[in-house]
Order: sequence, then structure tokens, then C-alpha cells
Amino acid sequence: MLLALDIGNTNISIGVFRDGHLEATWRMATDTQRMADEYGLFLNDLLPLKGVSPKEIKKVALCSVVPPLTPVFEELCRAYLHVEPLVVGVGVKTGIRILYDNPKDVGTDRVADAVAALHLYGGPVIIVDFGTATVFDAISQKGDYLGGAIAPGLNIASDALFYNTSMLRRVELAAPPQAVGKNTVHSLQSGLVLGYAGLVEGMVARFKRELELDAKDVPHIVWGDTNGWYYTTWEGVSREKQRFEEIGCKKYYAPQMTLTPDGTPHVVMRQLAM
Repeated sequence: MLLALDIGNTNISIGVFRDGHLEATWRMATDTQRMADEYGLFLNDLLPLKGVSPKEIKKVALCSVVPPLTPVFEELCRAYLHVEPLVVGVGVKTGIRILYDNPKDVGTDRVADAVAALHLYGGPVIIVDFGTATVFDAISQKGDYLGGAIAPGLNIASDALFYNTSMLRRVELAAPPQAVGKNTVHSLQSGLVLGYAGLVEGMVARFKRELELDAKDVPHIVWGDTNGWYYTTWEGVSREKQRFEEIGCKKYYAPQMTLTPDGTPHVVMRQLAM
């Protein structure tokens, strides 16, 4: 079995694959103060809850945007799973050309998203990843990573509003009945939820215009902590897949396992049952 770990700024997403199929997922809060032994204890307790024995884990793929936790999870894999993890980073062959000014600046989570998106849908495709930040990525017809955009995440934006105002309070991040709010709660929900939906609509439309893409033929897929609000605010979303980055991390393991006749590692694209 393959364990895929996506260490984000807010959450750590975990997926287990058996014979190429995503069998179970878990999530836990990111905490840079925790040690490998603590995360190892959590993992050993979580896996059996969904019928997975730690002894069944034979491979681990890890992508992280939290540098202090990368060695922590490497130690966890060695000490508790007795597996040397594949850490997604510079030098790992993905089959995707990174057309960024400095390819090293592209986060491993964004590259993992791109690998998964190309496998599931092909190019061109636009990815929207809701997390601590709201991240947009553009992939070409040839499978090249073209670049993207980064905006503050919805939760960060709402927290900044509440922390820096005296009269506004926290509200549920859900779509209001209409854009014109008739009370403070609905006004906040309109600005936050519908405002962010408008941000996504506008950025996706700009991407398509700049890249000269046919709006009808280019899917954009969204992933992340939306709690469903995004899908109730705009019918233009083409597709949505959960646990996108775990799929991407799984793809990253293939270069280490498969070689072409001349010895060049390459990505194996196998169908995933979701």
C-alpha cells in the first residue's frame, strides 16, 4: 500500500492507496511544534480506524509546503513505518515542464495538483485550490505548467476582517439568500462568500482570455476547504475532485518505480477509482 501525505499550512491530508485505488483518507491540523513521535502516535491510531494496518504501508510519497515539518515526517516514516519516503521536490521527475521564471519557486502542492489534473482531465486545464491561500494554476494543452496566481484564503480574509474591526462578528461561511444583504450577517456572507466566488469567476475568465482558451472546452477544477459553499454559488464550475493532492503525490511515486528502456524515469498514469 502507498501512503500519500500532503502537509499544508493549515491541514495535513493523508491518503492510502491500495492497488492504485484511493482507499481511505484522513485529515489533521498542522502544528509545527509537534514531534515525529506525536505524529507517529496519531497516524498509528488513525490508520486502523479505517481498516488499514501500519504494517501494510510499503511506500510513502510526501509533499510539503511547511519546511519545518518535512524532516519530522521523514523521521516518522522511518521510525514508525520503516519506509524511506519519497519527498516531492527539486529533482523529482514529473513529466511536466515548469514554465515559471524560477521553477524552484513553485510549491510542491501546486505541482502535485498539476500532475493529478493532467492525469484525470488532460490539458488545458485551470486548477483552483482553496486552502490557507487561494491558488490558481494554469496547465497547457501540452501539459506544461504555465504559472498562476495566489490570493489570501477565505478564512484568512475573514479572520483579518473580524480581528481588525470592532463591530463586525464572525459568521458562518455560507452563501446568503441574495447578494444585497438586508442585515449584517447576510452582508458579511455576501462580501465573503459571494465575493470570493466572484474572485474565482473573474480570475478563471482572465486566465482563459490571456491564454486564448475556448471557455466552453477548458474545464476548471476546484479542490480544498470550501465546505460546499463554492458549488452553491456558481454553476460555472466544471468538475471537482476531493483529495486532489494525495492523487498528485501518488503520481510522484511512479518515477522512482518505473524506468524507460534507456533508464529514464517517467510518470506512470494509471486510472484511479474515486
